[in-house]
Amino acid sequence: MAAKIILVTGGARSGKSFFAEEYAKKIGEKIAYIATAQIYDEEMKLRVEVHKNRRPLNWQTYESPFHAEVSVQNASEAHDVILFDCVTLYLSNLLLSSDTRLNSAEKYNDIAKEFEKILETAKKNNTDIILVTNEVGMGIVPENALAREYRDFAGKINQLIAARADEVYWVISGIAVDIKKLAAEQGENNG
Repeated sequence: MAAKIILVTGGARSGKSFFAEEYAKKIGEKIAYIATAQIYDEEMKLRVEVHKNRRPLNWQTYESPFHAEVSVQNASEAHDVILFDCVTLYLSNLLLSSDTRLNSAEKYNDIAKEFEKILETAKKNNTDIILVTNEVGMGIVPENALAREYRDFAGKINQLIAARADEVYWVISGIAVDIKKLAAEQGENNG
C-alpha cells in the first residue's frame, strides 16, 4: 500500500497533537517523532515535556528545528509512521533564519521547497507521515510585517500540504473532523 500524507490542523490547544499521536498508534507500530521546537524559555520547556511524557517510550524522537528532510529520510529507514510536530514551528524556524536579502516571494519559494522535500522523502520511502500544524489565519490581522508574513506563509504552506495530503483533519475542542473527506463528498475539493 502506498504511503499516506495526513495533515492535522487546528488552533492552539485544540487537541491536534493528541489526536495525531493516537492516529499514529492506530496505523503504525514503529513510530518516529520529528520535533521541530526550539526551547528558548521555561514555558516552552514545560510544553515540550508534556508532549514527551505523553509519547510511548518506544517512539524514536528526532530533534529537527532545521534540515527536517534529513530526519525524515533517517526515520523512514527504520519506521513505518512519522509524526511531524509541527509544521508552523518549523516554518517559524525557517522564516527567522532566512536570508534577509530575499524578498517575500523568494523566501516563500525556499520554504515551500523544504516542505516539498519532506513530503517527497516520506512518499519515496513509502512511509506514512502525519504533519501537525496550527491554523493561524482565523484571528486578527497581525500588527507587524514579519507576523503578517508568517501568517501568510503558514496559510500557503498548509494549503500546499493539504493539496498533497490523502487525509486532512481539523481538530476543534478535541474533536477531529476529516475535512478533506467532507469536501470531496460535497464536490467542493479544490485541492
